[in-house]
Amino acid sequence: MNHSKEFFTNQLVFIEENIKDLTNLYVSSTPIQERLKHFFNLYVLEVEDLLKQNRKNLYISLFPKVYVGTKVTVLYDEEEDTEDYVICFPEQSEPDIGHISFLSPVGRQLLLKEIGEKISLTIPTGELHVTIKEISYVGDTFEFVKRTKEA
Repeated sequence: MNHSKEFFTNQLVFIEENIKDLTNLYVSSTPIQERLKHFFNLYVLEVEDLLKQNRKNLYISLFPKVYVGTKVTVLYDEEEDTEDYVICFPEQSEPDIGHISFLSPVGRQLLLKEIGEKISLTIPTGELHVTIKEISYVGDTFEFVKRTKEA
């Protein structure tokens, strides 16, 4: 069952409720030269736009960009090989099975990229040239994490 609209609406609420913790994680995990001043504002605007474009649909069937809750297939240009990454929240991260946090170095670089876009992924051993081949929704495979604020 595709609950994509509900997933992204919950995602916006989660970000709003946890913006301080998420910002602290972002700042602590992102090198100064890579930080975007309005990282979360930009992401929230993109998700709001996705929901707005699909307001008349029962669910979102087409994902033009990489969001938290999507699986992205990248083609390694030099090797002609593909790999899937599921972009998730930090607490859902399991790198051994391809579930990477949107705050991880690779996750940050893939977030909001479009199908067909060619990018250079910076990794510890250098750069990998990749093309975004496919994006699909996998949010239903996650139980949405709701953290409560501590008093």
